[in-house]
Amino acid sequence: MSSDDKKSQYHKIRMERKKAQIDAAIARADQKKGLLIVITGHGKGKSTSAFGTIARALGHGLKVGVCQFIKSRTDTGEEAFFKAQPKCEWHVLGDGFTWDTQNREQDIATSERGWQVARQMLQDPSYDLVVLDELTYLLSYDYLDKDTVLNTIMERPEGQHVVVTGRSAIAELRELADTVSEIQDEKHAYKSGIQAQPGIDF
Repeated sequence: MSSDDKKSQYHKIRMERKKAQIDAAIARADQKKGLLIVITGHGKGKSTSAFGTIARALGHGLKVGVCQFIKSRTDTGEEAFFKAQPKCEWHVLGDGFTWDTQNREQDIATSERGWQVARQMLQDPSYDLVVLDELTYLLSYDYLDKDTVLNTIMERPEGQHVVVTGRSAIAELRELADTVSEIQDEKHAYKSGIQAQPGIDF
């Protein structure tokens, strides 16, 4: 048997084993529920990942609600695109980053107003997916009562999916989540002095 034949045979055996493992895992996954997904970490791509989930949900005809906390700009590519989709409701609910506002009382008041919009979505079974972009900051900075927020998420309609993004997700949110992804930078263009660019960063 040639070296290439041996490699091919070895590859076939490995893939057969891998397929058996994957098939067994799929067979064990017999539950269906609304998921809580937390995308956190200091790397670029948390909101971008959530936006990909929005596109996927809309592709399946699901109704989506988006609440953007902290952020205040309304000229992003994602908002322009998704707001044009009939099954996507988009709300920009922030005053800007906390280092811009520099006013804790204002940030708390803005967070509480924004939370009322999110709470209504989380209590409305017509929303199949609710994205709470940058919610983690409102919890880690104590702008919102964490028990109130977590209880509302836990008590949401059966089958409703929720995606939460932002840095430094608190331990209680992580524990409650079905899936937690931690995104870290290996390199970032911004640190090399490259400006944020339309279509890539906003």
